This record gives sequence, C-alpha cells and structure tokens, in this order.
Amino acid sequence: MVLGKVRALAIYFDSLNENNLPAYSGGDLVSGRVVVEVTGDVRVKSLDITARGVAKVRWTESRNAGANTAYTQNYTEEVEYLHHYDTLIGEERDEDCPEEGLTVLHAGLHEFAFSFNLPQMALATSFEGKHGSVRYWVKAELHRPWLLPVKVKKEFIVFEHIDINTPLLLAPQAGTKEKTLCCWFCASGPISLSAKIERKGYTPGESIQIFAEVENCSSRVVVPKAALYQTQTFFAKGKGKQIEQLVSNLRGDPLPQGKSQSWEGKLLKIPPVSPSILDCPIIRVEYALVVYVDVPGGLNLSLSLPLVIGTIPLHACATRTSSISSNCSTLNWLGLTERPEAPPSYSDLAISESHRRDCLQGCDRSDEEGEEQGSVLTYITEFRYLPPPLYSEVQFIPTHTHTHADTLYLF
Repeated sequence: MVLGKVRALAIYFDSLNENNLPAYSGGDLVSGRVVVEVTGDVRVKSLDITARGVAKVRWTESRNAGANTAYTQNYTEEVEYLHHYDTLIGEERDEDCPEEGLTVLHAGLHEFAFSFNLPQMALATSFEGKHGSVRYWVKAELHRPWLLPVKVKKEFIVFEHIDINTPLLLAPQAGTKEKTLCCWFCASGPISLSAKIERKGYTPGESIQIFAEVENCSSRVVVPKAALYQTQTFFAKGKGKQIEQLVSNLRGDPLPQGKSQSWEGKLLKIPPVSPSILDCPIIRVEYALVVYVDVPGGLNLSLSLPLVIGTIPLHACATRTSSISSNCSTLNWLGLTERPEAPPSYSDLAISESHRRDCLQGCDRSDEEGEEQGSVLTYITEFRYLPPPLYSEVQFIPTHTHTHADTLYLF
C-alpha cells in the first residue's frame, strides 16, 4: 500500500448569520463538519475535536523595588465558559499494538459531522480588547502513527441576549449642569447645559436623538459637542485596568456671549461596535454618551448619560412606549413645575343613579350576545364603584436626572 498525504484539514459550520459568520448564544446547538482531503491512503489513529470558550485578560506594569531595582508585574486572569471534547475517528486501542484499530482514509474528500450544545447560561459576548478577549473556537486534530498531528482551529461568535425592550433600557436619560466662569474676582456669568435622550438601550446601526439646550452667559465663545465613548475595564489579581475609546462624535455651532442653542433631536449614529458586556467577572464593556460644552482656555462643562448597547433591536410597540414615556417627562426636564388639575370627586358629578342604570341598560345588544354582554355589564358595574387612582399611584418610567454645579476660576 502506497501511503498518501493529508492535503487539507478544514472546519465548516452548518449555521451562518446574515454576515456569513457562525454566531450563536447560550443553549444553541453548534453543528458542523470536519473535512479531510488526502492523496493516497492515509492511516489515522484518531480525529478529535475540542470546543473551548475562554475570557482572558493580561497586562504588565513596571515596578520599582528600591534604588536601581525594577521589575515587571504580570496581571493575568481567565474564566472558562465552554469545554467540549469528542472523538470523530478512533477508539480505545492497545498502546503496545499501535497498528491495531487504525482507520484508513482513501484518496479524496472525507467529511465527519460534529455537534454540541452551548451551556444554557448567559455567555460573555465575543470580544477583542487591548488587554483581554472573549473567544470561542473549535479545534480539530488528526493523529497518525509516528507522525506529528495535523491541526486546525476555527473561531465562532457567541453573543449574550441583551433585550433593549425592557423598561429599564427604555427609560429616558437626562441631566442638567451649570458652570460659572470667573476671572480673579470678576464673574462673567454662567454656562448652562441640559441634555436628554429618549432611552438608555440601543443597538449598533441606530442613531441617538439628542435633545439639548445650551445657554452661554459667559464672555467666551463656546461650542456644544457630543461624543459616544466605550470604556473597557479588565480585572486581575484584585486590580483593574481601564481604557476609554472614542466611538463617534458630533459638534454644534459656535455659541457667542448671551446666545443660546437648542438641539431638537440631533442625530449621532452608532457604528458597528461590540455589545455591552456586563456579567463577565474579569471584563466589562460599557458605553456612555457625553454631551458637553467646549470652553476655550478652561474646563469643559459635560454631562455623561450611560448607555447599554444590546443585541435585540427595538420593537415597534416599544418605540411607542418610549415616545410616551419621553413625552411624560418633558415638563420635568424643561423645568416646568405646573401640575395638572386634580380629578373631580364623585360628589361633584351631576349624574344620578337612575341615569347611570339607564345608560348601562342601553348597552344591551342582542340575544346572541347576551352571555358575553352580561359579563361586560358586571365588570362595568363593579368598576364604577372604584375610586379614581391618586396621582401618586400612576406608574410611569422614571427619568434619571443628574444636577450639578461647578465653578471654574481663570488665572
């Protein structure tokens, strides 16, 4: 028998997303094929696959231990999310007889199917950062007698389900800040900033509508701006390492002294970015929209509104809910203190009991709807004896408002 050679070893996944990438989430079935191409006959001891999912961080810091003495401190940490092993070719053999139980692959292509389930849990989303990563992969190893194994590794994507249609992520985000510019003992007047966005949760590709009001009573020409930042935080050995990156930004028009400027839904588009990672113990990925006033020659006046970048996009009904919540909070955000009138008491209603009964009896439809209409009539009768809810009992999505005041002295 003429021995052949292994020409190619490859891994293919059965399920691909719209971007032609293998993407899964916790509990999903991962399936695929290992393809072996050989020329001639090849004797194989085993073909094994290993699936791994690991979050890993690593960075180094220089330390001084005295005069003319320095050393490097390494910080590493690892969390395993997946470890699966399977044998596609081969079985237990007698080590004293290496030729026993060998499988012969003849010239051509050979396919071997594999499958496994991801753990039914919240898996950290695949991520590549400066000091850490979250990676998932499948590795295949083809073992032959007296020869080095042939190996191939292919990564797949795992994402955590982050639904931005939850009440917390649909809540509007808002804030107000004011800064007074001072030159020695002469105050020039305050700069005020108010900013608001409709919700906290977004997905990549969406645009953030920014509503802002800037008033410049100082002697400087200032410029309102907005920026989306990503913060990566890595943890190891009880210490953290943080990196902040600019994702996207925009700017308004220069604002002279005594002028104001309004943003009525100015759009800031979110580029393709990694979703938020909030549940991994060693890696966190967070986002914030910073609306600020660029003050030349001084500290900027800024508001930071936290965001969550999710993986499940906004539903149509959630859009309407978010708009209603946004409108309900408009009065508070604009600083209006006027409250609606209280509802009238029952004693003030000039409606007699006989008139109410006549109205209820007039609701009768036909004999065919008698049974259904009777249940509706009972419900109406019970409901009209319930008092109206107090204003404090009406539930709505709260607006997170932060108010601060700063003073900047110029020398």
